[in-house]
Amino acid sequence: MTQHQQNSKKVTNIWLFALNIGFFAGLIWGGIKGLFYYMRFTTVLPGYLLEPFFKQKFLNSGPGYYVGWLGFIVFSIIVTLIYTLCLRKLKGPIPGLLYGIFWWIIIFLLIGPLTHMTIPFKELSVNTAISEFCLYLLWGLFIGYTAAVEYNDERQREPENAYQ
Repeated sequence: MTQHQQNSKKVTNIWLFALNIGFFAGLIWGGIKGLFYYMRFTTVLPGYLLEPFFKQKFLNSGPGYYVGWLGFIVFSIIVTLIYTLCLRKLKGPIPGLLYGIFWWIIIFLLIGPLTHMTIPFKELSVNTAISEFCLYLLWGLFIGYTAAVEYNDERQREPENAYQ
């Protein structure tokens, strides 16, 4: 191995990284969102992000559930792209948690009620508010901490024998 090869560092493509992480964030956490709805932890439809574009009757059907899940995947890709372009150099899990809280506030307190994606926050049940908050918290953690590990070499913070 030459000296140049030893010193060169693999550079991650930001666009492909955001696409990959956003897809899996939407797939995993959108699936959990559907599970929360099915188990009645939340009353917010899984396709709530598409509420301005589709009728609630459709979003409440089987095909509507999958269209809503796909909408959450697309939303997650866009949000991950924003995070990786602007905040990827932040270290640790806290920025990702705050990012999830930020999006929960945007959707459930600001834009959601205005566009009728969600009902006003005062009208949400306690279970729905807590479930959705926790979902967005973990979704943001997934996005933020994955970016932190990839772009900040967070693996070096682990003890030397952690991977053996």
